[in-house]
Formats: sequence, C-alpha cells, structure tokens
Amino acid sequence: QVQLVESGGGLVQAGGSLTLSCSASGATISINAIGWYRQAPGKQRELVAVMSSSSGTTNYVDSVKGRFTISRNVAKKTVLLQMNSLKPEDTGVYYCNAQGNREGYWGQGIQVTVSS
Repeated sequence: QVQLVESGGGLVQAGGSLTLSCSASGATISINAIGWYRQAPGKQRELVAVMSSSSGTTNYVDSVKGRFTISRNVAKKTVLLQMNSLKPEDTGVYYCNAQGNREGYWGQGIQVTVSS
C-alpha cells in the first residue's frame, strides 16, 4: 500500500503563489506517472499536471500552462506543484496521484482557495 499526503494549500489572493507538496510513504512499487488533479465545486475532477516517471516529460491542462510546474524529488519521495499567478478559477480541492502498472494511488485532497 502507498500513502500520499498533500500539504501546502490554503487561501491566497489572485496573482499570488502557492506550492503544494505530496509526500509518499508505504510500499515501494513501480510508479509510471505522477500527477496533480483538482476538483472545483460542482465540477468533474480534472488532470492539472502530469509527469512521466521514466522520462520526466510533463504535460499540463491548457488553463495552467506557463503558471504551474510539477516536479519531483525521488529520494525524498515528494512531488511538488508550484502554482504562480493564481486565478480564482484555480480554486478547488487538489489531489496528488501516483499511477502504478495496475493501480492508482490518491492523496486525501487539499483545499486551494484563490480570492479575487
């Protein structure tokens, strides 16, 4: 079993920045991709940022390109999401995700609120 715990969320003014952290513990397994999702109230959960574990290739939803950066520290078992130039529409619950060969692992979610 892999456990993921997010931290770093909170309330920020539009135009500000936050960095979310996802720390992993538990079983050591092969992870193919790591990512961040978010879910706004009344909306479907959407993929925000993803990184291939093998190549390091990243991809982002169009709405955050140029503003968000996903990164990892393998030794520290940590995934970061640096969020700059935040907008009110970035508000939501953010979840980190690790995808293994046959199973995905999710954090508990952390609230990000961007005020206008």
